[in-house]
Amino acid sequence: MSFQGSIQELPVPDIIQLVSVSGKTGMFTLVRGPERGFIYLKNGQMVHARVGDLTGEEAIYALAIWSTGDFQFTPAEEADTVSIKKSNTSLLMEAARRLDEWKVLSRKIPGVDYVPVFLPRVSAEPVTLSPPEWNLVIRIDGKKTVEELARAANSSSFESAKVLYGLITGGIVEMRSRETARPTGVSGASSALLGDEKKILMILCTRVKQEAETALGESNLPGIERPYKLALAEIDRGRGVEAVRDLIRQTERAISSMRGPARVKAFQDKMSLVMQPKA
Repeated sequence: MSFQGSIQELPVPDIIQLVSVSGKTGMFTLVRGPERGFIYLKNGQMVHARVGDLTGEEAIYALAIWSTGDFQFTPAEEADTVSIKKSNTSLLMEAARRLDEWKVLSRKIPGVDYVPVFLPRVSAEPVTLSPPEWNLVIRIDGKKTVEELARAANSSSFESAKVLYGLITGGIVEMRSRETARPTGVSGASSALLGDEKKILMILCTRVKQEAETALGESNLPGIERPYKLALAEIDRGRGVEAVRDLIRQTERAISSMRGPARVKAFQDKMSLVMQPKA
């Protein structure tokens, strides 16, 4: 006999626990709008899960934070692969922890299908961001959802939401539904950048220059200043994050010619997050 109900009434970790203690084999199907997730149990143990592009443990954790939708357990359905090795206890403890943390995050991030957009800044103070925040900021285009940004940054939706929470409380971005999000176009050379996005990219250029000077042990070097000023000018004319990526490549060449590969490596280590390929 199948077991079904609403996720709003019973959180996903509790749903799994109820069935797993009976030692059953079967498949959970979880439905939230157009999304479908699947969790397979064998003799009460979770052995496989998938939702979207995620499989295994990360799929369990992604499904654990669903707060809406429906579920159904179909007995005797078996997985054709095994993607989970951890015990139910370990998985469910981590899933419950993430669910508790998500309850806090959801006060500012209603769901991973929401879109972060930049807010106008009234203060002229510089923006100081951590590497994970930079990694996300340079991918925000007013179109990608939290889930899509996570894939672009090679991260999970949960971890990206944690980073976004800090950006929201810092007044840098706000969350909007996909329908109300305004296009901001930070990635195209022909797209007009909004003022605050220009500030973010210009600050990122300044960080590139500072890291280059740290790697070289000197400042105000023409080989570093010229590409830096060119990047600022291109961003001011409307070019997006590719201007920053070009600056990094030109700066690498300048460091190599001035100090050799060891100094380039030190600079590249600092720039590794920024140079991750865009989705």
